[in-house]
Amino acid sequence: MKPNSRLSVALHVLLHMAQRRDPMTSEEMAACAGTNPVVIRRTFAGLREAGIVASTKGHGGGWRLGRALSDVSLAQVQDALGEPVIVLAKSEDMPGCAIEKAVNAALDEAVAEARALLARKLAAVSLADLFAGIDVSHIPQPKDHHHA
Repeated sequence: MKPNSRLSVALHVLLHMAQRRDPMTSEEMAACAGTNPVVIRRTFAGLREAGIVASTKGHGGGWRLGRALSDVSLAQVQDALGEPVIVLAKSEDMPGCAIEKAVNAALDEAVAEARALLARKLAAVSLADLFAGIDVSHIPQPKDHHHA
């Protein structure tokens, strides 16, 4: 999973989790997201620490939502992931150059403004808002290993 896709992957899997009564294994979550279970466990560790999800080990265990969808904003998910969504590479090859300093200052200001705008937008949308816009009848269900 690319670092800049962590938020979309986490949101994707969280909404799949919302469809289920039973916990989901890391393997089931990874299948939903097209990634590796280890990546899921690493990604969701921060979400667990934030109380957005909970996990239980052992037979019948797995991951489940820790709060109601309406109680979790997209900003909270992003914050729990601990990585900025907007990243802009800057040149730092000539630290003494006044032109490079001016360019980097302008880029820093633009990125700060973009992050503030994005944070406001993400804070205004809950997982429930996202889920409400989904036609769940067209979503393939992961295989249920507990009731096979």
